[in-house]
Amino acid sequence: MISGIEAGTGAPRWRIRPYRPDDWEAVSRIHDAARLDELRDSVGVEAFLTPAETYEGEGLFDGRVRVAEGGGAVVGFVALADDEVTWLYVDPARYGEGAGTALLRHAAAHGGPRVETTVLAGDERALGLYLREGFVIAETREGRSAGNEAFPATGHVMELRSPHRESTA
Repeated sequence: MISGIEAGTGAPRWRIRPYRPDDWEAVSRIHDAARLDELRDSVGVEAFLTPAETYEGEGLFDGRVRVAEGGGAVVGFVALADDEVTWLYVDPARYGEGAGTALLRHAAAHGGPRVETTVLAGDERALGLYLREGFVIAETREGRSAGNEAFPATGHVMELRSPHRESTA
């Protein structure tokens, strides 16, 4: 695959489309598997909560939610609220295939002149994705884990500034 194009076909490998309610089972399954990977090297897996336990408090549906489909199955999802990537998860069985990159590029293209996110310190896979896509660490904060405030966390606030859009701020 080259830049989201299936080798030899010229066709996009991932179809990015709006979330539908019938995607909930796939989104939950993907979140559960990938969130454990995210927490394993950062806050700790003891901080794990399901999307059913956290989606309201963490604002999953406060903005736009998109899913990536490949081979007729949902393989990942992204949420963008007020120019912030608030959720981005890919099925661990599909890591390294470009679905995360496709979802992030889609979100960035639909954000404002400055798109931000927070990556947990220790989550090297996510940090690498955002850095490869041009995000920079704006600051590092210590506080409580989003969605499960019982656990301390360190997060890198990352931002992407688009040179193609003028800020009105």
